[in-house]
Amino acid sequence: MNNISNRVQLIGHLGMDPEVKTFDNNRKMAKISMATKDSYKDAQGNKVEQTERHKIVIWCKQAELAESMLSKGMEVLVEGKLINRYFF
Repeated sequence: MNNISNRVQLIGHLGMDPEVKTFDNNRKMAKISMATKDSYKDAQGNKVEQTERHKIVIWCKQAELAESMLSKGMEVLVEGKLINRYFF
């Protein structure tokens, strides 16, 4: 059975072109920034839009595909696992 306890799907727009790094062993890593939007009505009935920004890291073959196929402003669907990192 597939482990689905830490699985996330995001649909949004890219905020930048992929930033790709190639390591000594020819392994690639791509970083992308993505924005997702949500809207709801507050207690007074006013429409409120909320934008969340996400930093996403992609490795290996998927990083190569991101480098060749993705660009700023594109709408994309990203699926993977969620890891929160806090840097102070």
